[in-house]
Amino acid sequence: MSVAERTSGWPTVRPEVVAEVVAGLSARLQKRLDGAAAKLAERPVTRSGDEWRVEVDEETVLVLHAPGGVVAEASDVRCGCLLAPACVHRAAAVTLCPLADPAEETATAEPPERAEPIGPAKTAKTAKTAKTAKPTEQPNQPDQLDQADQPEPALTALELAAARHLHRAGCAILAAGVSGAGAVAQAELLRAAHRARLAGLYRPAAAAVAVVTRVRAARSGAPDHRLADLVAGLRDLLDLTTALTSALTTGFGPVAGLRGTARQVYGEEGGLRLYGLFAEPVLTATHAGVVSWAVDADGRLSTVAEVMPHGDAAAAAPQAVGAGNRTVRLGEAPLSHREFSRAGLAVQGATRSAAGRLGAGASVRAVRAAGAAWTAGAPAALWAEPAAAQVARALAAESLPYESRPAGSDLLFLDVTLLGPAPVGQGGAPQLLARCAGGVGTGAGSGDGALVVALRAGHEHPGLAFRANLALLATAPGLRLRVIGRLERSDRPELRLLAIGTPPEPLADPGTAGPGAPGPAGLPALVVPADRAGRINLGLERLQTADLQTTGPAATGPGTAAPVGVPPTDAAPGLPATVPYGPPAHVLGRRVEQTVTTGRHALAPGAATAAADRSLLRVAGLATAAELLDTLRAAAVDQRRDVFGRVVPDDHEAFAGAWLAAASYTEELATALCSAAWAGEEG
Repeated sequence: MSVAERTSGWPTVRPEVVAEVVAGLSARLQKRLDGAAAKLAERPVTRSGDEWRVEVDEETVLVLHAPGGVVAEASDVRCGCLLAPACVHRAAAVTLCPLADPAEETATAEPPERAEPIGPAKTAKTAKTAKTAKPTEQPNQPDQLDQADQPEPALTALELAAARHLHRAGCAILAAGVSGAGAVAQAELLRAAHRARLAGLYRPAAAAVAVVTRVRAARSGAPDHRLADLVAGLRDLLDLTTALTSALTTGFGPVAGLRGTARQVYGEEGGLRLYGLFAEPVLTATHAGVVSWAVDADGRLSTVAEVMPHGDAAAAAPQAVGAGNRTVRLGEAPLSHREFSRAGLAVQGATRSAAGRLGAGASVRAVRAAGAAWTAGAPAALWAEPAAAQVARALAAESLPYESRPAGSDLLFLDVTLLGPAPVGQGGAPQLLARCAGGVGTGAGSGDGALVVALRAGHEHPGLAFRANLALLATAPGLRLRVIGRLERSDRPELRLLAIGTPPEPLADPGTAGPGAPGPAGLPALVVPADRAGRINLGLERLQTADLQTTGPAATGPGTAAPVGVPPTDAAPGLPATVPYGPPAHVLGRRVEQTVTTGRHALAPGAATAAADRSLLRVAGLATAAELLDTLRAAAVDQRRDVFGRVVPDDHEAFAGAWLAAASYTEELATALCSAAWAGEEG
């Protein structure tokens, strides 16, 4: 059992508490902190109300006072040993506790309809793109036009000092890597994050807390750890702090977008007519619940969430699935999230954040209304946009800060025909191939001009229904579906499947009538009960074999589909035999990730390895990538030594700058390759 699983029942702790407690240790005890934390994780824990008691040994008990499940003050951590309060037990305890989301810390600060907390998981995107992000529209003020042409004042001295502190701490984490970023280095980054938050630099502070959370997940073997998320978090943090600390070079800079805001403001929307689209479970290391998606008459997407902290990893998945039966917190409409995904709401006095989240204040009134099929009305317009245009919209939104992205900006709405399972996917993950209706080009390797998309599970947790539903769909090649999925950025078209529904009536078969009508003879069709309105929430509901029906005489001969429920023995019709290789972008990306994993010293390979990487990139036409990799390696080994040959510690800023350039290039290249793949261009 991993450390993350053993401590899943512990309370959360505010980041500044961790920084304060660890800073109170002596240098000798700081060296022992990681080992002490590993030992403390093995000790039994009991809970009584708002207190968690840890038996350090037969004579010593550690008490965590956490009202509401959050340790809010350093004094709330008490230890009975003789060295307390400057003992290693207190520091080890706060190191093991999950970091509290600001949503938990300030949940009662303002009414929910007025503001939304921004959690550390909502990491800011690159600072350079924040410079061009459009602010939320506000009513014109009398002096707005005069102020528009005025340069924005630069950072104050307090903000600049906080940004530099945060940048140095981020550089130290990068140079140490996951293997070397122990509790002391994490606490220093949290201390810098707290200082930045007090100075009003909310975006960098949230990015720093997210980095610490992901470093902890990597070091503890948490099942939800993804190296790509940690790389993205470090890149965003260093990009933000670099932009902030360089804003003073010109005297003026777009620092408002870099500062961010503490809470999202909800704007008045008046009356809204909402049509439910689908609901998806939310499952993280600390939270579980459900999010319902809806579209209004203007085609704008909105969300209503029911997400709560969980204290037991084993019960998290059932909690997420069960949240689908909870009542939607919007007015007084007696409607569960499952029901809302197929029904509608008429809302008066609605409030909505810039990111599309609906407020649930006392002034909001909502009554149940009729829903709409995916093939008619406002929902149908979501599928009218070409796939390539949807992908361009999703990739453009990724460059915006999380709190500024429109709701559903990363969702794709496609009509597909299933082809069959692929032997292996990226990284060996199972996937299902489908032909996208209206696709052009041959970039997916289909060979017939159609765009072939790899469908993957919306979430990999086995306690959710995604993987089982995907496995059943793989037994029905030829099945036509209308799908909703989340774009997976890759050099081949990939989609995280979230919900499926009956497609529009095929033009070639005007005799079929109504949603769920059987397709052409011998091919399967999605036929679901009437109460499901022709759609399935793949994370909350399980498909049955009876939902995939084959009617009419089955055709025989080559090119026909296998019977529903029976895995195909040969390649399904139109299934690509091979997938062409793209440019070797992984060469630079692998070194970027390797640095994050093992630190600065990982980039000191032999000359032969460096020459092979350089040659591979230059032959593929990626000369810039080759130069960035050479610069990164040179910066990694460029360290001064004293007269005894010992390495002189530095601030790692030059190395971090080289790594940031390589990571940003890798990010932009991946975006370009993804866009080209969906446009049907060869990689």
